Amino acid sequence: MSTTQSRVLMKLSSVSGLTCPVADLDRTVAFYESLGFRVGKRDDAQATCYVNWFWITFTATDGGPVPTPSGPAVHIKVEDLQAAHQSLIDAGHTPASEPVKRPGGGTQFSLLDPDGYELVLFFKK
Repeated sequence: MSTTQSRVLMKLSSVSGLTCPVADLDRTVAFYESLGFRVGKRDDAQATCYVNWFWITFTATDGGPVPTPSGPAVHIKVEDLQAAHQSLIDAGHTPASEPVKRPGGGTQFSLLDPDGYELVLFFKK
């Protein structure tokens, strides 16, 4: 098989969620709750937060180091980007950027969570 050919090994249904290590589970859960995520299953070692069907499970590192995030950002669509930006500021959060135009259309801004994971809030018609 050449590098230009691909073979589907399975039929994928959807991407459902992510798992991220965090330094302070309580702080992280409070941060995501303040954004509107719903907290689902939780114990001393992990907590899962949901938006609709998408989930992020946060796992406590028990005092160990949290890897510096350098991976993908989580993109979250909002209905009113300017209102979302202002409501985060009003709630005491500091967005990492001002709203800017997206290369593919629409607008976006970034917000870092307590462990440095990037959330990109965006609006596109």
